[in-house]
Amino acid sequence: MTTRDAAYYSAIAARLALPSQAFIDGALCAAEGGAVFENLAPATGTVLGTVAHCSAGDVDRAVRAARRAFNDGGWSRAAPEHRKAVLLKLAGLIRDHADELATLECIDSGKTIADCLNEVGHEVPNFFQWYAELIDKSFGKVSPTGETALALIVKEPIGVVGLVLPWNFPLLMAAWKLAPALAAGCCCIVKPAEQTPLTAIRLAELATEAGLPPGVLNVLPGYGETTGQAIGRHNDIDAVSFTGSTEIGAMFLRYAADSNMKTVGLEMGGKSPLIVLDDARIDDDFINSVVMAACWNGGQNCSANMRQIVHASRQEEFVAKVQARMESLIVGNPFDPSTEIGAMITAEHRARVLGYIGKGAAEGARLVTGGAALADWPGFWVQPALFDGVTPDMTIAREEIFGPVLGVMSCTTPEEALRLAVDTEYGLHATIFTRDIDRAISLARRIPAGTVAINKFTEGDIKTPFGGYRKSGSLTRDNGTEAMEQYLQTKTIWIEVSPAV
Repeated sequence: MTTRDAAYYSAIAARLALPSQAFIDGALCAAEGGAVFENLAPATGTVLGTVAHCSAGDVDRAVRAARRAFNDGGWSRAAPEHRKAVLLKLAGLIRDHADELATLECIDSGKTIADCLNEVGHEVPNFFQWYAELIDKSFGKVSPTGETALALIVKEPIGVVGLVLPWNFPLLMAAWKLAPALAAGCCCIVKPAEQTPLTAIRLAELATEAGLPPGVLNVLPGYGETTGQAIGRHNDIDAVSFTGSTEIGAMFLRYAADSNMKTVGLEMGGKSPLIVLDDARIDDDFINSVVMAACWNGGQNCSANMRQIVHASRQEEFVAKVQARMESLIVGNPFDPSTEIGAMITAEHRARVLGYIGKGAAEGARLVTGGAALADWPGFWVQPALFDGVTPDMTIAREEIFGPVLGVMSCTTPEEALRLAVDTEYGLHATIFTRDIDRAISLARRIPAGTVAINKFTEGDIKTPFGGYRKSGSLTRDNGTEAMEQYLQTKTIWIEVSPAV
């Protein structure tokens, strides 16, 4: 895929017809009573338009369509080869529309076009392709029995599932959940974040073009307290997969308890540490990795490594080089492929991030660079901030900021680094930099986190499960073969066999 210049993506944006309706039972439609909400562009702060605001009645309508489609079996009981062919066609359509989808996501989220092109044009179709290819390679089991019985252990789609998405990676998170759910044979109710509903609606149209039957994929824009709660409390939804804050994840557990005890998969917040031991190689690749660990996607990332625990003997060099890299970060026009940091998602979120920066300085951390609210620009912008001298008791060391803020803490031994790293209620991600593989593996095994990266900030890839320990998640995982488990249930079929004649 060729990357063009800002004028190219601006021209696409100018001619885009922005989605504005819900997608239920195979067609675009208005919400009940014509309810709508405004959709803002984070980069400019302007109103893009209005989008259907789905109510509990709309959720009922979508669930009825999904249940009918599931029971009909046109998708849930279709031959694996058929589901595979449809999802492969969908992957191809996403690639064909990559520039359009990436531009739409850039407008809606304030993310950089470079990130959108990588995620939407590369990762999203790869997810649909990977799970499509997995469909006819997933096998059940035969249990050992005597000769008078045959015991089959089979996997079946769990049914109608609610997929509740975050705003920081709108279409990518849709793919993380939809691809395995559809591959498993489920019918889906998708609630995109109210801040970023547009690409999910467009995806539903492409899925229908690929051959997905009506009712199998429904997209319901709306607010968490209305649409999201109605999904969580619905008695005919069999499972919910949620990515977002720990606070809202807890609500979905309560919704399940108050309704039909549906299965709930959770991937939530984090306060992820990054450890730099005394033998780490501090070169340009290293500096770029640690800076992007905190600032990638504007720091609006649940696995962001903001708590950077650095050996005292390397701290001065580390801070100086990180400062130089952070001051070189290009913050600006999201349509420009050279831009590295986009806008904060809303004015309220920008105020929250700035509040944390102010609190960090007030509690005694040294603000080395950045932290300003680029108020002369339209939209919701924050200059990436670097703190030194962060201590474990400070608010910025304990609470998730979700903005471009990097805080440096000091350690003198691997044991002290480990103690600081695990001093959190979260457990989503961690990164370790050292040239001593023994120390790296020892620390990785002792950090309670779902993913531990060594010598590079990474979340892994499509083949590796992603999720959290502690308050960062539940036992379910996104990605890998493990992702399909939350959309399947296990059945034993016991067959009595007459003795041989």
